[in-house]
This record gives sequence, structure tokens and C-alpha cells, in this order.
Amino acid sequence: MTVKTFAPAKINLSLHVTGQREDGYHLLDSLVVFVDLGDQIIAEPAKTASLSVTGPFAEGVPADESNLVMKAAALVEFPMAMTLDKHLPPASGIGGGSADAAATLRSAARLGAAPVSRCDALKLGADVPVCLGSKPVRMRGIGDHLEPVNLPPLHMVLVNPRVEVSTPEVFKRLAKKDNLEMPDLLPRWPDSLAFIDWLSTQRNDLERAAIDLVPEVAAALTALALAPGAQMVRMSGSGATCFALYDDRSKADAAAHQLAEGNPWWWVKSASTLPG
Repeated sequence: MTVKTFAPAKINLSLHVTGQREDGYHLLDSLVVFVDLGDQIIAEPAKTASLSVTGPFAEGVPADESNLVMKAAALVEFPMAMTLDKHLPPASGIGGGSADAAATLRSAARLGAAPVSRCDALKLGADVPVCLGSKPVRMRGIGDHLEPVNLPPLHMVLVNPRVEVSTPEVFKRLAKKDNLEMPDLLPRWPDSLAFIDWLSTQRNDLERAAIDLVPEVAAALTALALAPGAQMVRMSGSGATCFALYDDRSKADAAAHQLAEGNPWWWVKSASTLPG
């Protein structure tokens, strides 16, 4: 039996850094959604675990035990022959590696392995538990406190200037690590425009540090802000991927086409959020 499991990109619509524990882990308060583009895991049971990598971003992706996909297979103690079809740029702030690991865990469960708890998934990385569910959530703590949220459908353009960003380096450059959380009680939004208006009052506390480290982030944000129809722009995660939100998918598609034509060396995609 062979299974194919989608590994959707994770977008941090907001990311507030609210503290740091004694063990070095940072505390976050973030609204997270998943979109209709991503990688794919193809897996079947095998005597020993193996991994091959295909796709437009396969180059440079290790196929050994250092890959989170192999680590996920080892965690469930369920050997599989796996192919990672890589469509998301690496080290780009949209959870590619974590999504791949989570898709591997889901693949193993579909093939008969015992399901993995969020607590165990956290051993693979702070973003793996949220990627395991791949639904809109408010993520707090170190990624271990997940609360479902009801969000209206969102449409966006994603831009990555093809520059990898080191998450540890971004956090090192963060000037203030005890920033305010989002409101304890989130409002109810009647539609996408109301939500976008509220979201514009929130933050990604890593954005300034990422720009200092990788100036191309600022160029991507500026290009998105100038694109027709963009309601708001922000960086996702620790970068370098940035997004612009739109009230209509056709507007996002048109803006993505224009941005890709003007910046052929960038990774530019339109996307819509997956339902909860």
C-alpha cells in the first residue's frame, strides 16, 4: 500500500515573541493558518527507512537521517520507503521541514502505525505539533499550546526572494524578547476584510531582525505593498517569505502573475487558506 500525504505551507499571520525560558526556548503568541500549496510525502511500508527527494527544491535537501522526514519515521518506529516531493523553498519561514515531518507522521498512521501525540511530535521541533493538525490555530508557549480559531477564508500572495534565513540568527538579533501578547479574547470577524483590518494592528516581532540580517526581506515587503489590491503585507515566521492578503483569489492570482513577471528570480505563488 502506498499513501500520498499533502504537507501544506504554514503561514504565521502574526507572531508575537513574548518571552524566553531558561532553557533558551522562546515563547510565542501566533495566529497560524495553512494554505493550498506545499510539499508531498509518498510512503509505503518497508523493511528499513529510506528517503528520496524530488521536486523543484530538491537540490541540497539531505536524504539521510538529518532530514526531519527520516527523524519522524524513526520516532514512530515504523520504517517506510519515502519520497519527499519538495515544492516549498527551504529555510523560508513557512514551516516546510516541519510540515514534511508532520506529513510523515500522518502517512505512518495511515499505514498502520500508532498515532503520535502532540507532546511526542514536539520532540521533532516547535512547529511540528501545529503542522500535524494543519488547521487555523492560535499557537502559544513554545508551540505546545494550540487553540482552534475560526477565521474567514483568506487569499494571499507569497513571495520568497530565494534567500535562506537562519531562524537562530534572527532570534539572536531580536532586541526585545518580552513583547505584548495578542488580546486574550480574540474578536469575532464577520468577514475577511474585518479580519484583515484587525490583523494589521498585530505584529511579527521577528520582521525587523530578519530585515537587518537579510535586506531582501524589505524588498519583498515593498514589492507586495505596491502590488494592486494588497490589503496588508507582513513577513511569515522568521522569513524570508512575505505575504500580502487580498479579499479575492482572482486578485491574488493577478498580483502574483505581475510580481513573478517583474521579479523572475523570486519564488512567487498565490494561495488560499485551508478550512478549519
